Parts: sequence; structure tokens; C-alpha cells
Amino acid sequence: MTPALDLLKKARAEHRIHSYEHDPKAASYGLEAAEKLGLQPEQVFKTLLAATERNELLVAVVPVVGSLDLKALAQAAGVKKCEMADPAAAQRSTGYLLGGISPLGQKKRLRTFIDQSAQSFSTIFVSAGRRGLEVELAASTLAEYTQAQFAGIAKA
Repeated sequence: MTPALDLLKKARAEHRIHSYEHDPKAASYGLEAAEKLGLQPEQVFKTLLAATERNELLVAVVPVVGSLDLKALAQAAGVKKCEMADPAAAQRSTGYLLGGISPLGQKKRLRTFIDQSAQSFSTIFVSAGRRGLEVELAASTLAEYTQAQFAGIAKA
């Protein structure tokens, strides 16, 4: 179990766990998850961390087929600008390794933003806290347990 799955289990939140054999040579962990689990890539979301000009870390959950629009994230967060967070800072803050960062069960509660496209699916898939482990849940459930806001933060 991971902190993400512990949180969902303790809260009795509706979710399903999916695992697959992770290939350490995979170029994209999210696209690997979609491929190995036979999912639409648009329904699989990656968790990214960005840093604001004040060094506040923000969590961004975007589809694996797109990328994070840092300007849109800054606007949603009400800050001047954002840049991708230092990988070591992301790992320290969340307690997860890169490629397995879950938006759920992080060590520190960070402001979280989920791309609004997640709301068009009955369920989405995000990392469950380890490479090769995904959790399927409703976007509204993810937002509830991360206190996230939905915003247009992805670009194709």
C-alpha cells in the first residue's frame, strides 16, 4: 500500500487499483500506464509540480497526452509566474519518487489544480504512488481529497 491508497481506503472513497509491470526504460510513465492497461491516454493523468516566484510548490494534474501550461497554472493560482519544480524538491515535499508522484497522500498539503478535461470522464486514472500502480476514481473524488480546483491548465 501507498499513502495515496491508504488515504482512499481510510476515507472509504470509491476507487479501483490497477497495476502493471513497469519498464524502467519507458520514455513516458503515463503513456506506458495507458498502453499497458489498455486505456485512452486522454483519461490517464500525470502529476506535475511547479514552483511559483515565491517558491510555493503547486500540484498540477494534466492528461499524459498533453503538457502543463505554466501561464495558465500561474493565472489559476493567482501568482505572477510558475516554472517546473526542482525534481529533488518535488520528491522531498510529496514523499514520492518521480514517475510515481500521486496527487493523493502527499507529505505536505499543496495547492492542487486538476485540468478541467478530467470532468468529461466518469473516472480518471492517476498514479497511486508507485511506478506501475494507478488508481481509478472520479475526478470529483480526486478534487475532494486533494482540495483541488479545476482549471484549464493543459495544452495539447
